[in-house]
Amino acid sequence: MSARGTALVTGASAGLGTHFARALAGEGYDLIVTARRADRLETLAAELRERHGRTVTVLPADLASPGAPEALMAAVGERGLAVNMLVNNAGFGANGAFADQDREMLARMVDLNCRALMELCHAVLPGMVQMRAGAILNVASTAAFQPGPWMSVYYASKAFVLSFSEGLHEEVKAHGVRVSALCPGPVRTEFAEVADMGDSELFKRFAAEPEQVVRDGLNALAANDAVRISGMRNRLMAASVRVSPRGMVRRLVGNLQKTRGT
Repeated sequence: MSARGTALVTGASAGLGTHFARALAGEGYDLIVTARRADRLETLAAELRERHGRTVTVLPADLASPGAPEALMAAVGERGLAVNMLVNNAGFGANGAFADQDREMLARMVDLNCRALMELCHAVLPGMVQMRAGAILNVASTAAFQPGPWMSVYYASKAFVLSFSEGLHEEVKAHGVRVSALCPGPVRTEFAEVADMGDSELFKRFAAEPEQVVRDGLNALAANDAVRISGMRNRLMAASVRVSPRGMVRRLVGNLQKTRGT
């Protein structure tokens, strides 16, 4: 095992997950990478082994499926591995009117963005508390700070991640375990295309580069910050939301979402 330990990164086949895996391998962590697309995970694992000489374990999983987080952790245990750092990055969003969206897809979004994240935290925390060491980074979003018409379920799911992470941070900080919520704004990754928001005004105005977002997240863990908002513009926006009338905020966000592609 690496002297830094082993980091489990979810959603590692693309976007921020890939960048987190690369950054952690560069810092000396061995890795467990998981996502649905095994071929992409294998390509990433080969890259990290060659470039950094790290041990990389590939465990494909669809974490939105019932029982998948439990099965993933069972596979980790069967390989004699322990998770010293968990990066809960897996998640997706979808743009559109709630009433017009597919109900099964929305349920999968909640299952992945919220339930799987919670279950993985619950699986790794007892060992971390016992060892009085460990770290969990939950990827939330600036979406967590306000309602998001035309992406209502996604925004609500990230509000859950933020609140949950803040609660865990307070519960376990005295036990030597670090828990942080990373709140980026839009990031220039594959996520934006999957969510059908790559052309939105919100994306065009606020999109950041993934490398900086990853650095902010890992720095948050190093400092044991409960919440880290990535980017000065996003920090200012989140602060303004706190003091602005909720009705005005939701109308503004709704208008930005509706104008995608214009």
